[in-house]
Amino acid sequence: MDEDTALTPFRIDIPQADVDDLRDRLARTRWPIPVPGRRDRTDFRRGIPQVYLEELAGYWRDGFDWRAQEAELNAYEQVTTVVDGQTFHVVHARSADPQATPLLLSHGWPGSFVEYQRLIPLLTDAFHLVVPSPPGFGFSTPLSGTGWELARTTDAYAGIMTRLGYGRFAAHGTDLGAGVTGRLAALHPERVIGTHVGADPRWLGLVGDRIPYPDGLSADEIARIEAVRAEDAAGRGYLELQSHRPDTIGPALTDSPVGQLGWIAEHFRSRTAGDDRTPDESVDRDQLLTTISLYWFTRSGASSAQFYYEAEHAGLDLLMPSGVPSGYAVFDTHPLLRRALDPGKAIDHWSEFTEGGHFPAMEVPELLAGDIRTFFSSP
Repeated sequence: MDEDTALTPFRIDIPQADVDDLRDRLARTRWPIPVPGRRDRTDFRRGIPQVYLEELAGYWRDGFDWRAQEAELNAYEQVTTVVDGQTFHVVHARSADPQATPLLLSHGWPGSFVEYQRLIPLLTDAFHLVVPSPPGFGFSTPLSGTGWELARTTDAYAGIMTRLGYGRFAAHGTDLGAGVTGRLAALHPERVIGTHVGADPRWLGLVGDRIPYPDGLSADEIARIEAVRAEDAAGRGYLELQSHRPDTIGPALTDSPVGQLGWIAEHFRSRTAGDDRTPDESVDRDQLLTTISLYWFTRSGASSAQFYYEAEHAGLDLLMPSGVPSGYAVFDTHPLLRRALDPGKAIDHWSEFTEGGHFPAMEVPELLAGDIRTFFSSP
């Protein structure tokens, strides 16, 4: 039997009982007994400080307006469609220009389609924007089964673009979405106009793990790269747990909103620019809490963790060569990143910005939009 390829209109409408339950759970949080001396809300050396987490949870309970955020998200056309048995949620923001370029925007964890909320209006004059949620993320739930990793997701995204009527398209991605973007170009070069990736210094961790250091680096330069890798490794406990024991952390994220809040908010501190800033000083507080609320309401804290397990055990190459034009926008730039990732300068377009970090669409959407425009308008 052929698969149903229908595109079903979708609107976000979280039951009021779920909104009330969230507030009730937050009000009844069973907090740890504070460790004496741990009262600095900006000291993240041991993880997210409880004093800051209590402050953020209080705002989530009493100040955050989910219905207002829901209404803003519903301003965009959304559909669901089933690919290979899995339901996918897709935001489809069409340009008023019928000749606009289709642009696929892919995100990773702990992001969501909300990540691109402020980027969309900066690009719709020139692009038809398509933002799918990966399997197990947001409204691309529940998971239909095991085996949803990067390669299978990439094939599904290509199928979604076909269903939307886009034979050829451009692609941008960050985090896991950068892997999807690269695989699309490698596997479907006849369809992909170009690929644009948002990166940050944490990519230096990929160099030692996946790619040999280029020749000619001095001992001092290697030491500087290793320092970034060591700093990144200090915050990788989540990666090890989700890659190897997602079923262990899943129930805690599903049952405790403060657990889900801390699990995600801490990563908006460790992955954004500025060591002296709290997560909601790097990105908008309401947009951050909208993302976390989405994980909470859809129970995708548990199901999104499965993606890491599948990726860890799939044995896929992280980077795949292709002849498709490629562009990188590097935020919170590091002087050695290009030498490490692109020693032969094979990447067609390389931009570096001192601002921003791992979530440029949330941190510096104007810079990201400008770089996307520049790259895809180049001859």
